Amino acid sequence: MGRRSAVTGSRSSRPHAPIRHGRLHRSHPIASIAKVLAAMVAVVAVSGTAVGAFAVYGTVSNIKPGIHLTHAVGAKPAPEAPSVGPIDGEVNMLLAGTDTRTGQAGYQTKAQLAGSSGIGNNDVTMLLHVSADHTSATVVSFPRDMVNIPMCGRSTSPAMFNSTLSRGLSCTVQTVEKMTGLSIPYAGVITFDGVTGMSNAVGGVTVCLATPVKDPYTDPQLNLPAGQQSLVGAEALSFLRSRHGVGDGSDLGRISNQQVFLSALTRKITSDGVLSNPVTLYKLANAALSNVQLSDTLTNPTTLMSIALALKGIDLSNIVFVQYPTGADPANPNRVVPLVTPAAALATALQSDQPITLTGKLGRAAIADPTAPVAGTPAPTASTDPSASATPGPGSIALPSTISGQSADQTTCTQGFTNRK
Repeated sequence: MGRRSAVTGSRSSRPHAPIRHGRLHRSHPIASIAKVLAAMVAVVAVSGTAVGAFAVYGTVSNIKPGIHLTHAVGAKPAPEAPSVGPIDGEVNMLLAGTDTRTGQAGYQTKAQLAGSSGIGNNDVTMLLHVSADHTSATVVSFPRDMVNIPMCGRSTSPAMFNSTLSRGLSCTVQTVEKMTGLSIPYAGVITFDGVTGMSNAVGGVTVCLATPVKDPYTDPQLNLPAGQQSLVGAEALSFLRSRHGVGDGSDLGRISNQQVFLSALTRKITSDGVLSNPVTLYKLANAALSNVQLSDTLTNPTTLMSIALALKGIDLSNIVFVQYPTGADPANPNRVVPLVTPAAALATALQSDQPITLTGKLGRAAIADPTAPVAGTPAPTASTDPSASATPGPGSIALPSTISGQSADQTTCTQGFTNRK
């Protein structure tokens, strides 16, 4: 739907909004696509139970007024709201995690709100693509520090990717539409309070830590030992926010750490009886939708349920988390720029609407779990190359090895940042 190549638009005269970046403990990026997926599935699942009518009514009442999206030239509008049943065709949905303190627990004074207020910046941005036949899904994470991007109809400029949300959700949508060649009719802005509620609702998310994870810049501070750790509430939020505590201390390391968590959360939601427990499902849906502002194309509960039904039958091995390919900015070592050739390959793969196979390594903060057996192969050892390489299946498209990520069925561990002085 709406396939097109990236184009350069006219330069806007609108002034840049100021971007403020304080210490990480004052920033609140959210990697929350899994909670929205869970909320959609939750609404569908509880609707078939004895308490379904009450649960759905209570959940839908939390949906805030929708944001009207404007799109890049050539983008197709969202289809009309379908009847209850899987949505027709592919789904493209963008979720932006805002770093705003406005309206968030624990941030009341002028000094506390100084770091970011109002709509905020999109410190985490993820695109969900569900194939037209509803057999595969891809989640693309976009690094916040990218520059030289075709931002909301403007020509390429040094502006950072995470400044797009400060110009409105439509700006973020248009930018990603140009970067991927997809039409994105659905979108949402997520606040960080929902992560706490999500992790509480499922009774914690168990993640594997290959080494201890310590981060004095998060609030609460992280001081987690190696091994299997169940993360709940504010501690789960700190884990997702952590940059200084994981990988190489970069935003790219943080993205792969989020993928470790999201894969574990996806497995948790689809197992352990979560989908058969109407109370837990209601809590999941409530925690998600009460902390998300959706585009007006998603405020119809029927649309949410139809997307949930499209997602419901996808096998975990066909849910792939990838990082948008970037390299160091020659002009600034603290920024990254898109890698043109791999980025074009990713866009082509998304537009082809085929399953995606990763051939590259896991992200910077991830390592293969040495205790997890792989189907049909011996259990890996600690010396195993921690890559996500695989053989493409029938009809699938192999991404270049320069693109990192993992599938939802891969059990991975986070590596803590060990180079702190």
